Amino acid sequence: MAGRAGTQVIARLFSAVLGVIVAIGVAHAQYPARPVKVVIPFPPGGPTDVVGRLLAQKMADSTGQGFVVENRAGGNATIGANEVARSAADGYTLLFNANIFTITPLISKSVPYDVQKDFTAVALVAKGPIALAVSPSVPAKNVSDLIAHAKANPGKLAFAIGSNGSAGHLATEMLKRAAGIDLLVVPYKGSTPAYQDLIGGQIQGFMDPVLGALPHWKSARVKVLAVTSARRLPSAPDTPTVSETLPGYEIYAWYGLWGPANLPKEVTQKLNAEVNKALGTDLRQRLLDQGYELSAASAEDFAKFQREDIARSAKIVADAAIKTE
Repeated sequence: MAGRAGTQVIARLFSAVLGVIVAIGVAHAQYPARPVKVVIPFPPGGPTDVVGRLLAQKMADSTGQGFVVENRAGGNATIGANEVARSAADGYTLLFNANIFTITPLISKSVPYDVQKDFTAVALVAKGPIALAVSPSVPAKNVSDLIAHAKANPGKLAFAIGSNGSAGHLATEMLKRAAGIDLLVVPYKGSTPAYQDLIGGQIQGFMDPVLGALPHWKSARVKVLAVTSARRLPSAPDTPTVSETLPGYEIYAWYGLWGPANLPKEVTQKLNAEVNKALGTDLRQRLLDQGYELSAASAEDFAKFQREDIARSAKIVADAAIKTE
């Protein structure tokens, strides 16, 4: 009797465990079954917010569930990211961020998470070049002119950085070293005040993602001398690349989607598929028109890309001795 009772207990336990496993599997198969929060750790209106909201809307249209953007700015984009790192690994809290996310831990010891251990890389969304923009008052028509002007005025040309450790910041430091020029780097709290001062002539230059520069570029309130991609942009074929003057110079801002660590594989794959599906809609042409490069990539591809980019960024940070104040 005791043996039979023990067998029945084991059978019931096995059945219960199996039921939980099946329930989890069904839940993952039905994902998303409710609205998903997408944290963007920047204020509304900037390049990261614009791209993130466009993507979120397409994913909502495709899945029939809301992908609700929540802006959690502050801490050099660490506050919002930390919220995602601490959230449940169920796919209902995600992070959409720019590559400042992977750079900040290289320049600050106070970042409360490890990018590669506390997050699941889901999808590379887009990458785009940086625009080398200068004030209309700067007597330069091209990169060579700018270099000559900077060498004639060492330390006098003020170049903004929208945030410490941003892709634009790294691009500026790369330009200084590649061209052998001395620029005065001026930190700003975001791109909006930087553009205000650039247009007003209080500063002379600003390296910022093309999307951020575009409205000022089109209105001729700033001069864009070059872009930092390997090839000229199809949307701006008359604008040269920096590498045409400084061979080998190439850097991008890029945007990705992450979840907390240990995100279930099925959820990661579903999200990755939805991102790539969204990039096959009219969103693709909108991003291409704004200078972005797009290519479908798996979550594993994105994780590899992230590791390699962190290594490249770490070298730039070390060479320029960039650190938080």
